Amino acid sequence: MIRSQILRFTTAGSVDDGKSTLIGRLLFDSKAIFEDQLEAVKQSSMRKGFDYVDLSLLTDGLKSEREQGITIDVAYRYFSTPKRKFIIADTPGHIQYTRNMVTGASTANLALILIDARKGLVEQTFRHSFIASLLKIPHIIVCINKMDLVDYSREVFEKIVDDYKAFSSKLEVSDIQFVPISALHGDNVVNRSDKMPWYQGATLMHMLETVHIESDYNHIDGRFPVQYVIRPHTKEHGDFRGYAGRVAGGIFREGDEVMVMPSGFITRIKSIHLGEKLISEAFAPMSVVITLTDDIDVCRGDMLCKPNNQPGTSQDIDLMLCWMNPRPVSLQSKFIIRHTTKEVRGILKEIQYRLDINTLQRIEGVEQLRMNDLARVKIRTSQPLLFDSYRKNRITGSMILIDESTNETVAGGMII
Repeated sequence: MIRSQILRFTTAGSVDDGKSTLIGRLLFDSKAIFEDQLEAVKQSSMRKGFDYVDLSLLTDGLKSEREQGITIDVAYRYFSTPKRKFIIADTPGHIQYTRNMVTGASTANLALILIDARKGLVEQTFRHSFIASLLKIPHIIVCINKMDLVDYSREVFEKIVDDYKAFSSKLEVSDIQFVPISALHGDNVVNRSDKMPWYQGATLMHMLETVHIESDYNHIDGRFPVQYVIRPHTKEHGDFRGYAGRVAGGIFREGDEVMVMPSGFITRIKSIHLGEKLISEAFAPMSVVITLTDDIDVCRGDMLCKPNNQPGTSQDIDLMLCWMNPRPVSLQSKFIIRHTTKEVRGILKEIQYRLDINTLQRIEGVEQLRMNDLARVKIRTSQPLLFDSYRKNRITGSMILIDESTNETVAGGMII
């Protein structure tokens, strides 16, 4: 049986652009809603006095969100079609929830950016597109929504497309597609609209089902952070010693020569196990157990790589940081740092600049970071980390910072 591919995508847009309605429409038209859920939404819509079913209520889970009609938290939704499985991160549009968007976008293959056809590009369009570019999301679909409110005008659509292309030329995103939709009425979402015969492109659902994501992972640089050492100590598996983890990059094959970092010992792969099966090769993002031909001391936090292709190693790390905690942070603050499967202590040594997310200007001379701030910083760790730049590998190039006293995740970082 062929496993369905999983596409993770995030939605972003200004407040009231219709993100939650669009997700509700995707769930509704792809038959991913239970009857009792739909009935509850119908009742809520009637109580609000609407003469239509408000599909946004399917995703706005918090009571305060429903009352205000906005998205505050990151709401994850799951649905599938015969071609693919989908995980949606419905992220908030407000500037004070930038951290929530960073959280939702950090694992996404694709970003859906909604633009209200009546308003065109607004401040949040620029901000969300920049964050998507900063987080190296490889694919963007720009949904020009509420086309029904501009009489399905081709000129309006084409002007927004031209404006967005002019702006996005400064971003590091290679794949951008555009689709005119009406989430409320379902035009070009799952089913093709007969109201826009001038649009010859694909529907949104067809784009989501066919976007090529196999090459999004780094299949060149072999990286296997060891998560767990498996020693069953049973009669059948008395001498078994395997290393469990998720392939973060490259391709590992039976018989390949590998180097164990940070010790530098070189050995070969004896076997690769996927559950109960033996397989000949493993690649990102597969979770497997690897056995080695030599009895080398390997523990959690170590990394298998190719001898001629090693990750960077340093205690001084340069990164873009998103501060997520209500309490501000100052220089010399200490944290627990979690990077791949390794946990070390670290200290904030330098804030090079803070980024104004609206103007993209660099503000220097900053000594404190507040919630939702994005900044370029330097941290020093108690032990060397094995890393790649975030641009090269999103798994080995990212980390989280944890408060030592409260165990809260206070920041996420992308290694430069």
